Amino acid sequence: MEERQTWGTRAGFVLAAIGSAIGLGNIWRFPYVAYENGGGAFLIPYLFALLTAGIPLLIFEFILGHKYRGSAPLSFHRMSEKWEWLGWWQVLVSFVIATYYSVIIAWAISYSKFAFTLEWGEDTGGFLFGSYLNLPDGSFWNPGGLQWHIVLPLLIVWLISFFILYRGVSRGIEWANKIFMPLLVVLVFIIMIRGITLPGAAQGLNHLFTPDWSKILDGKVWVAAYGQIFFSLSVAFAIMITYASYLPKKSDINNNAFITAFANSGFSLLAALGVFGAIGYMAQTQGVDVSEVAAGGVGLAFVVFPQIINEFPAMNGLFGFLFFLSLVVAGLSSLISIVNVVVQGAADKFGMSYKSAVVWIHIILGLISLLFATGSGLIYLDIADHFINNYGVALAGLVEVILLAWIARKIKEFNDYANPLSDFNVNLNWLKFCMGFLTPVVLGIMMILNLIGDIKTPYEGYEGSLLFVFGWLVAILSIVIGFLFAAAKWPAGVNTSVSKEEDA
Repeated sequence: MEERQTWGTRAGFVLAAIGSAIGLGNIWRFPYVAYENGGGAFLIPYLFALLTAGIPLLIFEFILGHKYRGSAPLSFHRMSEKWEWLGWWQVLVSFVIATYYSVIIAWAISYSKFAFTLEWGEDTGGFLFGSYLNLPDGSFWNPGGLQWHIVLPLLIVWLISFFILYRGVSRGIEWANKIFMPLLVVLVFIIMIRGITLPGAAQGLNHLFTPDWSKILDGKVWVAAYGQIFFSLSVAFAIMITYASYLPKKSDINNNAFITAFANSGFSLLAALGVFGAIGYMAQTQGVDVSEVAAGGVGLAFVVFPQIINEFPAMNGLFGFLFFLSLVVAGLSSLISIVNVVVQGAADKFGMSYKSAVVWIHIILGLISLLFATGSGLIYLDIADHFINNYGVALAGLVEVILLAWIARKIKEFNDYANPLSDFNVNLNWLKFCMGFLTPVVLGIMMILNLIGDIKTPYEGYEGSLLFVFGWLVAILSIVIGFLFAAAKWPAGVNTSVSKEEDA
């Protein structure tokens, strides 16, 4: 079996972890979630969720990878072989996400080019859904054929991912993030400065940050805060477990988790300033309230922002290019971490070399991603994203917390493992409260609310058969296949136990 790869430097690991956490959601999800949930008042539950759920989970996943020295399936197996399936569940969740996340990056590449000539025209929504995505008029069961203008940038995405991962951990992932992260900070800083200096920017920023204190007592706001932290820190994707497995044996755990978490949140705030400054400008230009302009997700990135760019007083094309380039860079840094999870899991379990796994996983993922490059690809993507996040990431995270805190009772053991390695100690009682009580309760409430909502009201009004095939079935199969992979025997050359020295 190959000798396990390691990070070249501590900074390389931290940048890679931050790069994984910082993704498209920081730019197009956080600002709108904050705006909808009390503006400035949302920052209180958000910070509380960061300290009580985000950082403790991050610490525990760093410990899992560092202590058991393997991909998520191997790490869980070394902890207890009956929990290997949980590692595979997380790997398969990442597998599904990689197939469609790559397509969104491909859209951003296309829009980076469109920005120079404002090719989307005045009707940006019509351009996205009609000219570019070519959504069919009839049933979405009709894929509408491959959209070759999407397939080509999608090929570029997969080639970049392949090139970086084939070079390995230190020469590939670490090297790439040392370029991506500084570049992304510069891009978003430029966008932020431009956004807050536009006429009317104050109107947008007031809507974003003026506290609505009445929302503090709304339980849904607290659930939204925990959801934002959970989905934005790359926990329960098996990413942080895998990345931590490449750390040298004497590596800081606690401090690295705090740096990663706060860097991710700081970037979200920076992006929010630029986004809502620009939204305020557009609202003033059109003579409407910010609420009529504000949006999140795909609508913000590919419909609202092109409208804003159209209205810029100068250098429209340049700032449009910088905005979409920032989406490309943020997306690539996250995609690489997601694909690496699948690669390392396959390499560990099936006795493949890391480079062979890179080749095969990219071929498989690339072929499946073509489904989301069809005319109906946006619909399939939207459904898969909703269900795999709510019933894959969130549910797997809840099971992970219950396992570590209540079943395996690892809180004290993990705390005793991390503190001697770290620059500062984490309080055991704080971890017991967060991991043993608060986080599982909030995640449990979040799961119940999501489940009730999806049962009572079909997601986005899509027909039931589509929701079943691309939503419920995908989420269920990720668990079922996880059990099947866990049942397969490990290759003879893989040590599935931890030595006394490593387990100390």
